[in-house]
Amino acid sequence: MHGTVVSHSSPLIHLAKIGKLGLLHELFGDVWIPPAVYEECIVEGKERPEVVSIKNAVWLRVTPVTDQNLVKLLYSEIDRGEAEAIALALESQAALILFDDAEAREKARLYGLTITGVIGVLLQAKKAGKFPVLSEALAALTETGFWLNHTLRDRLLAEAGEAEYDQPV
Repeated sequence: MHGTVVSHSSPLIHLAKIGKLGLLHELFGDVWIPPAVYEECIVEGKERPEVVSIKNAVWLRVTPVTDQNLVKLLYSEIDRGEAEAIALALESQAALILFDDAEAREKARLYGLTITGVIGVLLQAKKAGKFPVLSEALAALTETGFWLNHTLRDRLLAEAGEAEYDQPV
């Protein structure tokens, strides 16, 4: 993918928890994160084991946000990390923003941003041959507390060529 990719903390944390944080670099090169996302991942999360891999990911570029007025406006409706991520994506004309939270995704859509989350990253990586079995990655993800409904899981596996998806009539 050409262009800047900006991430919120959730995709970073969940991919780190399942040992697949490096997929972001393999798929997108450097990934930009705003200071609030760095704070959420590294400072607030300092006790969590996955923090080490996030901290050591030299390809994660902490990039300040210029438009603090936009951050304040967004922060009235979504968390600071999400607000800064949207503002940074807009400022950098990002090709993609990584969000898992439904409310933040909806807000990003209003600004015309292209969005994916941890699930989309895993599916893209599987299709690119970065790892062999999507079902194992999804199982590991749900073990970390990530919620994934069965219908979506079945559809993803079908799209990855790992299972038949029977669509309800």
